[in-house]
Amino acid sequence: MDEPRYVTLMSSLPYHGRLFGARQTPLSRFQLDKRLAWLEPEHADTLSRIEHVLRWRRIALGESDAGFLDRADTLVASLTIPLLAEVVRTRLEARTLIAALRKRKAGQSAPGPGERWGYGRWTNVIARHWSDTDFGVQRVFPWVLEADRRLREGDALGVDRLFMEYAWQELGRLGAGHYFDFEAVAIYVLRWDLIDRWTHYDAESARDRIVSLADASLGDYQEMYA
Repeated sequence: MDEPRYVTLMSSLPYHGRLFGARQTPLSRFQLDKRLAWLEPEHADTLSRIEHVLRWRRIALGESDAGFLDRADTLVASLTIPLLAEVVRTRLEARTLIAALRKRKAGQSAPGPGERWGYGRWTNVIARHWSDTDFGVQRVFPWVLEADRRLREGDALGVDRLFMEYAWQELGRLGAGHYFDFEAVAIYVLRWDLIDRWTHYDAESARDRIVSLADASLGDYQEMYA
């Protein structure tokens, strides 16, 4: 149900526009946070925890795969709004696919039975179909073949664009019909995060970041946090 405070909040937020057409975010983070002060305290806490898991800049170098996956599981289990739980699940599953592509390109073998290496419903399918170009998940992720091609060509930015476009479209799909409620606010903020990442994208620093992550214990899995 729409609350008056959320009607006011959403009405105060400027239109995002297109992801890749943006040269800057529609408002600064400082301005966004001022508007987010209208959130109910429990909603503010929920949104903060979602961003903490999903935002690329909040990765903790040195965090283990198991540690991150435990955090993700705890978050999803705590979300009482099904739409937001699905937002987190779909994003993390796409990241798992990107991690698998990178691991395979690096010559790593398929994860072994019981190995906890990724998140979501497709980890076992991907492991079983490790030698298939599409990992057996093209029906779910139609862009997997293009991502594989770009990765093999060394086009890191192209892979990142595919991932961000998927995340952007999924947020639009999942948020359809939500305009003046907390779900709408969360979708807006997560799209803001994507624009912020894109407009601050720097290929050289991104490569340096990837190298640092690869040297840390999380390896390939956290390379594509957005």
